Amino acid sequence: MPNILFFISAVLLEILAWSGLQLFNKAADSVLMTYFIVHAVASILFAFSMRPLILASHRLREHRLALLGLVALVSFTIPIAGAAGCLIATLVLYRYRNQDSFTKFPSVTLPEFDQHQSSSNSRRPSGLKTFLSNQSVPTPSRMRAMVALSNVSGRLASPMLRTALSDSNDDLRLLAYSMLDNKEQQISQAIHDSQQALERAHKNEGVSPLGPQGIQASWALSDLYWEMIYQGIAQSDVREHAIAQSLHYCLAVLQEQPDNALLTLRKGRLMQLRKDYKQAQDAYEAALEQGLPAARVIPYLAEIYFLQHDYSKTQRLMQMLDPAQAPQNLRSSMKYWSAA
Repeated sequence: MPNILFFISAVLLEILAWSGLQLFNKAADSVLMTYFIVHAVASILFAFSMRPLILASHRLREHRLALLGLVALVSFTIPIAGAAGCLIATLVLYRYRNQDSFTKFPSVTLPEFDQHQSSSNSRRPSGLKTFLSNQSVPTPSRMRAMVALSNVSGRLASPMLRTALSDSNDDLRLLAYSMLDNKEQQISQAIHDSQQALERAHKNEGVSPLGPQGIQASWALSDLYWEMIYQGIAQSDVREHAIAQSLHYCLAVLQEQPDNALLTLRKGRLMQLRKDYKQAQDAYEAALEQGLPAARVIPYLAEIYFLQHDYSKTQRLMQMLDPAQAPQNLRSSMKYWSAA
């Protein structure tokens, strides 16, 4: 609210100033000068009467001197109406612009922290890699993080486990070796079972041409050897053997099902790994003709041209991709080649 004492004083002085004008006919100059002096004092008192409203608003408080001067000036230059306007404007500012400034947020009691909610199973693969390689982290925490890799895709987990094989901690190295060996044994056992299924199919259906059981077993063997390559389990000479075996069984199935688009794409990937780029290019183009989406095939085809240093064809192929259908991890490459 306004300062009542200053406000009443300003009103009384304003009344006195206007009453003095009744003596205008007796001494015009002196009465007019008296009016201006009394009116100026009344305007200043009125401005000071608005001071509590101005100080109550944190938005207006920083400019209080300028605002007080403005109120006094408007009240002096526009008698009565100016003061009334300033009073209304200050009240509006105080009422509506200040009401959200001091909103009190409710106090909420924090829940008790549960350490089990921060289990290592919730870590992201990118965070796990940094966490595992940090020698300052306690060994039990790093081992729990490594156990969490059992829930991560083998393609992401295997490189991190191989990195841990060179760690200075014996327990961590043993755990990493055990996890890698377990992954390899699982796939090796599945390969053994599929080979036995293929032998049974050969006895029941003959070696050539492959029957339904033989096709199924050969397809499974191609998948399993490819999984060893894809997950990074097979290294060096073992990797070359896995490529050759996966390609062998893939071609065996394609001999009976030449329009199998998925295995045609597999053939292109294996040929590319063997650096037989011509055969890989033909396989990718055949996979496109067989109906595979362009987003699944063109990136590999573009990679073939890139490896052969044919960058213009690489750019044209990447620009053919639809960003809406392309995988998220490919969009940065698409953006690069579209801007090139």
